[in-house]
Amino acid sequence: MKLQLIIPFSFLLSYVSAHTIFMKLQSGGTLYNTSYAIRTPTYDGPINDVTTEYVACNGGANPTTPSSNIINVVAGSTVNAIWRHTLDSTPANDATYVLDPSHLGPVMAYMKKVTDATTDVGYGTGWFKISEQGLNVATQKWATTDLINNAGVQPITIPSCIANGQYLLRAELIALHSAGGSQGAQLYMECAQINVSGGTGTATPSTVSFPGAYGQSDPGILINIYQTLTTYTIPGPTPFVCGAAQSTAKSSSTSASASTAKPTTSSTLSTSTVTKTSSGAVATGTGIAAIYAQCGGQGWTGATACASGSKCVVGSVYYSQCLPS
Repeated sequence: MKLQLIIPFSFLLSYVSAHTIFMKLQSGGTLYNTSYAIRTPTYDGPINDVTTEYVACNGGANPTTPSSNIINVVAGSTVNAIWRHTLDSTPANDATYVLDPSHLGPVMAYMKKVTDATTDVGYGTGWFKISEQGLNVATQKWATTDLINNAGVQPITIPSCIANGQYLLRAELIALHSAGGSQGAQLYMECAQINVSGGTGTATPSTVSFPGAYGQSDPGILINIYQTLTTYTIPGPTPFVCGAAQSTAKSSSTSASASTAKPTTSSTLSTSTVTKTSSGAVATGTGIAAIYAQCGGQGWTGATACASGSKCVVGSVYYSQCLPS
């Protein structure tokens, strides 16, 4: 008997069209413009081959644009990577302005110490993971779902114990909706160029290489997610933690009691007014909530009015956020 695989047309549409780009970074209360100090592509496609050099900072079929800018970051602070379906997607013009909800998978962040963040090629050794979130097996909820619910904001805490200097910051998500076959997993990543200050400078994280950190048949890369999963192994090494013993071993599988990092809301975002400057950065003031900042929710005591060009959108009873209007 001949078996037929029937795939919903809506799934096919999401497969071909709903990609994503890490296109803005917020640091120290400043939300920088699209592509400022980030090597962004104009096309939002994925990397499917984990053995290619483009798995480090994107490129290849998705050519990236160099940037001569560097963003200052304080060690121990939390920066926010902003993800969008395309470089010009907004809630007003794109129903899936962050990522199609069918694109389920883990969300991660890596850093690499470099001499010059504007010229380093990205690929090769030196990468260490600083955060990850995968599947909560108790709820069967993926990190990408939390990212969408958080309006595309990925909070990333910079380790306080690393050396000062220039780094590449690699924000990444992996969409597993087609990961049941070879090279079916879709990897999305971009690299921001940052300069870290205020660190203790005593830590030397264990590092991995891109390509090399992932294998095409890794259980977190080659997987059928259309079943109830009792475990999920996030690709790559365990995240670096100041003061902890270091290892480049694969991350342990998730469990119902300790599956992934607790989702961090973007409440750490600045509650400042933002205005564009000629340098391409965004200046800040005080008084009202910035675009992408929290503006409400149960127990919220901060600003509830949003900066010009944005409005306060209710995400849940606990969280509202200023989003572009």
